[in-house]
Amino acid sequence: MTETAPTTRVSARPRLSTLDRSTLMRLAATEYERFANMLATLSEQDWNRPTDCPGWDVRTMASHVLGMAEMAASMRQGVSQAIRAKKRGGVFIDALTAVQVDARTNMSAQQVIDRVRLVGPRAARARRRIPGVVRNRRLPIPQPVGGHDEDWTIGYLTDTILTRDTWMHRIDISRATNRPLELSADHDGALTADVAHEWAARHGQPCELHLTGTAGGSWSFGIGGASLALDAIDFNRTVSGREQGTNLLQTAVPF
Repeated sequence: MTETAPTTRVSARPRLSTLDRSTLMRLAATEYERFANMLATLSEQDWNRPTDCPGWDVRTMASHVLGMAEMAASMRQGVSQAIRAKKRGGVFIDALTAVQVDARTNMSAQQVIDRVRLVGPRAARARRRIPGVVRNRRLPIPQPVGGHDEDWTIGYLTDTILTRDTWMHRIDISRATNRPLELSADHDGALTADVAHEWAARHGQPCELHLTGTAGGSWSFGIGGASLALDAIDFNRTVSGREQGTNLLQTAVPF
């Protein structure tokens, strides 16, 4: 999901991933596999169903995820996509996703599925091989989050955001097509816990968070403050901007 509203720049150290890297890489590999499995359950009609991302149907969303995986799997593909996005102009992430979707317009649904199955493991391996000296560098383009531009490290993008993006789009497609969402505590629960801790750090207020469901958990951040209870998937959708949040749930977390 993209954000195109004008933003102000937040001056701070670039954001880092917080989970240990072995966990991050396990989550990446599993999420590519689960995303491909989700696509394989879809009917021909499902590919044209609208999603929670305005203007995106399931096919558009799958093409974007495939394009991101191709970008992660191949330096050549990454450079090519970036050059075409810059030529397109406008907000970079919007231009990039448009390039990814346009390049895959003529692929059949089965070709998209087969390509995700092939490229997903390659993307996971390529992300695992990125050296620390590269991951610790600042991204050249600030990223819009919650009405502000902020700086990320390359590692925060490649280790954390690329997995969150694929995961949230799997949730989007599940909702759009009424297909079951494969969930487990060791995968989806770990992703939710990471989001919950980042959300708490971003708003900086004491609170208790109780998330229900397979991907849920309970956390205390500081002493006192509000107590929030909701479904884990609903929490992630809310802080991603897909649902309207109130009070602390207005704090945005990037996906």
